[in-house]
Amino acid sequence: MMLMDVFRLLRAPLALLLFSLNLSLWGIIVTVCGLLKLLLPVPALQRQVSRLAHWAYRHWSLHNRQLINLFNPVEWQLSGLTELKQDSWYLLISNHKSWLDIPVLSQFALERIPEPKFFLKEELKWVPFIGSASWALDMPFMKRYNQAQIQKNPALKGKDIETTKKSCEKFRHTPTTIINFVEGTRFTRAKHKHKNSPFRHLLPAKAGGIAFTLASMGSQFDAVLDVTLIYPDNPNHVLIDMLLGKLKRVVIQVEVLPVDDSIIGDYFNDEAFRQRFQQWLNQRWVHKDQQISHYLGTAPVTLTELDCSSV
Repeated sequence: MMLMDVFRLLRAPLALLLFSLNLSLWGIIVTVCGLLKLLLPVPALQRQVSRLAHWAYRHWSLHNRQLINLFNPVEWQLSGLTELKQDSWYLLISNHKSWLDIPVLSQFALERIPEPKFFLKEELKWVPFIGSASWALDMPFMKRYNQAQIQKNPALKGKDIETTKKSCEKFRHTPTTIINFVEGTRFTRAKHKHKNSPFRHLLPAKAGGIAFTLASMGSQFDAVLDVTLIYPDNPNHVLIDMLLGKLKRVVIQVEVLPVDDSIIGDYFNDEAFRQRFQQWLNQRWVHKDQQISHYLGTAPVTLTELDCSSV
């Protein structure tokens, strides 16, 4: 009994240590690969180094999954995976509940789809190992500007979209999964209230980033993967609960959507397309909110309750 008490006491710091070591080990390898890519101007050698970096990325994801399972009696519930391929191009959109979403989606991608490329906040560039490894894997860092900043400096308008365009150019020659948390930030009750979200379990989705990604690479994407993440037993601090051994269920629901002319167009200059795209994304978010509500047994939001122009 005393040993079990000691284990419970040490579980969180031990879990944090092992996850940190896993990140550090594979992060160093990926960072070294990034430096080699800079020093070796030969494309063939750069491709070999890139393969090594992605091998390390896959092992980081694999060991994360093993550590999550080691410290938690977790049940993984996955649905909608029958059509996925590793040699395809995907745009994956997802709700964003926790920092744990990134390792969860990375391990979900293992042996199913190409290694995911996340759109990351600019601030993460300076986080040890996370920033350097993400840079080496060509993951785009997005610096978002609020309306006040743009009004003060109009030259900032469209800067984040230009970053998206440059990043997408790097993904044209290798099967890739581009992941975008279209809410723009992690869900919290405080943010939900502050943004006056019309959804029960989601923040309003931002359409511009994925619309531009589709315009840049739409013809190359084989599908849009609409992923819904649910942690039904951990409504508040999912990552902390995981470190404490309290993560019980991870639900990943995937819908494979076609990429066609209805979602590819000039979002910023074609007002009719802009409205259609917002309506499409709004309907996806209503459906996602209903999925979460159905799973949790809460009252779902309906489309008639929403202002479609709010997306």
